[in-house]
Amino acid sequence: MIRTIEAVIDDQGNIRLLEPAPRGSSRRALVVILEEPGPYSDEPAMLSEDALSDWNRPEEDEAWSYLQRGK
Repeated sequence: MIRTIEAVIDDQGNIRLLEPAPRGSSRRALVVILEEPGPYSDEPAMLSEDALSDWNRPEEDEAWSYLQRGK
């Protein structure tokens, strides 16, 4: 089973887990370095911008206008 555990890496490169890790035999692990400022970044919105860009056209506005109130 794969389990994600949040951790912090200090300025010396030491990894400190923020919750207990499973004990028993040795385990393999992957470390992913996250960019700041943290989990509330606007990165997901920026990644979807290109995928949704063809919806930002006058033809699309006209096609869906019947769903807008007051029109």
